[in-house]
Amino acid sequence: MKKIFVLLFIASGFWANANVKMPLVFSDGMVLQRNKPIPVWGWADANEKVQIQFNKQTKTIIADKNGKWMVKLDAEKAGGPFELTVSGNNKIVIKDVLVGEVWVCSGQSNMEFQMYKLPDFEVQKEQSNEPMIRQFLVAQDLSGTPKEDLKAGKWAVSDKENIKDFTAVGYFFAKKIYAELKIPIGIINTSWGGTCVETWTSRETFQKSDEFKDMIAGVPSVNMDAIFETYKKSLLGNIEKIQGFPVTEANQDQFKNPDFNDANWPEIKVPSLWENQQIGNIDGVVWMRKTITLTAEQVKKEAVLYLSKVDDEDQTYVNGVQVGTNNIWEAKRIYKIPAGVLKEGTNVIAVKITDYTGGGGIYGDPADLKIDFNGSAVALDGLWKFNVVNVKVSVSPNSYPSLLYNAMVNPLVPYAIQGVLWYQGEANVWRASQYKKAFPLMINDWRTKWNQGNFPFYFVQLSTFDEQGGNSKKGSRWAELREAQSETLKVLNTGMAVTTDIGNAKDIHPTNKKDVGLRLSAIALNNVYGKKQVCSGPTFKSQEIKGNQIILTFENIGSGLSTPNNTELKGFEIAGADKIFHSAKAIIKDNKIIVSSESVPDPVAVHYGWADDDTEINLFNKEKFPASPFRTDNWEMITAKEKYNVSK
Repeated sequence: MKKIFVLLFIASGFWANANVKMPLVFSDGMVLQRNKPIPVWGWADANEKVQIQFNKQTKTIIADKNGKWMVKLDAEKAGGPFELTVSGNNKIVIKDVLVGEVWVCSGQSNMEFQMYKLPDFEVQKEQSNEPMIRQFLVAQDLSGTPKEDLKAGKWAVSDKENIKDFTAVGYFFAKKIYAELKIPIGIINTSWGGTCVETWTSRETFQKSDEFKDMIAGVPSVNMDAIFETYKKSLLGNIEKIQGFPVTEANQDQFKNPDFNDANWPEIKVPSLWENQQIGNIDGVVWMRKTITLTAEQVKKEAVLYLSKVDDEDQTYVNGVQVGTNNIWEAKRIYKIPAGVLKEGTNVIAVKITDYTGGGGIYGDPADLKIDFNGSAVALDGLWKFNVVNVKVSVSPNSYPSLLYNAMVNPLVPYAIQGVLWYQGEANVWRASQYKKAFPLMINDWRTKWNQGNFPFYFVQLSTFDEQGGNSKKGSRWAELREAQSETLKVLNTGMAVTTDIGNAKDIHPTNKKDVGLRLSAIALNNVYGKKQVCSGPTFKSQEIKGNQIILTFENIGSGLSTPNNTELKGFEIAGADKIFHSAKAIIKDNKIIVSSESVPDPVAVHYGWADDDTEINLFNKEKFPASPFRTDNWEMITAKEKYNVSK
């Protein structure tokens, strides 16, 4: 997940000159929300008279003693283009203003995922000339206190030039809504990869929460310089504790050599980003080494080193000889090993990894990590030695709560919107149980701050990703996070797009964003826009135990339960009082599901899709919406005691 970590400073809310100013979101090409009062605000001199003109409306306001002003334009019907004029000691004219539907798109990397990353981007680009669809891209920023305006951001029209930077999920959502309504659609894209829900939530809301008030009481409201120094001390201390020796670049030139003794280096799982392991959330330089043993026959053959992907830059050595380098974090590393470099017996692969921003390490498909000997191969996945030699200390959005709310959400409030689309949760899987409180808390926080009622809040349930090999036997954090998302549907006016069938167990960023956007649009079309349709897959309602069977009842079955091509149901497990789950036979009968197993004569509970990798599950309704994973027990899960805390 790519994230751009930056150092920031407290933004001043004081506007020293006399000119009327407005937030960046009010700019050429903007889309205003139809059929609702339209807040318009900005800054001027204290007590300055400000006049706002839009379409046939004129409003006048006197700036307060701090120079702040706000009016609410009367609700407008969809249309445009118009001009918005704001006059005080100076005059601002905002051109090409449309009125239509406005949705905030937020979350982490799967919402941030830009159109240019799609496999069929060139095709999509040719179809992107949609002048009524526009995106406002919020620049990534952090702040220790709420900011009044954004660091940067501008509105862009959907066309061949601009489409590359649109959020893919948001774009496909907007395109479908536009196709149905034929009115302007604006999406405000405020997202940042790898971020937890707590950084998107305001301090005030934490202070009022029984779950989080003790946590936030221990987090001072400090400027980013103070946060930086605290974080630097904590980060270096943690790394040195993990690896058992200081972080230093001394003698690192020796690390590529095959005779260097790395016996005291700790080990890490490869392939996997180190953010998901003991190294944690750092940028900097890490050496990684792998020792393998080869036969005389193998070293005679041509050899190619496959190193999967390296985030961000690698310098790769085999027995001290550099065989390749690359600085494209998404590119697969494939390096030919020159003749004579490999030898019979012990061989050492050493990789110097420089991580500039975000995720770091060797990642990707284990099958892409090997030395290939013209058809035969030696696998390189598993444990590698590592040594952190340099840490580029910068503040992560996850370092403290509220950093992204302060910088990337608060400046947008109270811009009139229809609702929010949210795709996030990957960064919270380690404390999935607490997400049942943290996520609804954030939703209610945004609704309170916007003060526009319980506006629609639609989110994406995490798809399959085999991060830790989690399952019913040893527990699955990803399944628990999906459960937390499902339970969030209890919050008024929410909706969830299930994506179990369109993920990729080997890629945390599945590329099918079109179906994600379409599933979110189906919810909106049904709930908001009066286009009644089935917009959800089956959701578990209740179970009934009859002898050695459990009968499951579902809601949202549409015109009936089904599987693709009437194949056998997969993904169901059943357990007795011993809490040991066994793969189960499941059949559809009268739109209910009967689950049983010869290994469980007295069943008490069922799991469906309870795994990090839930690829095989295949329960749908006939409208082809997948069922959400679920469990029927209430037994304690592996994240039950994990709590959010801030390192100080």
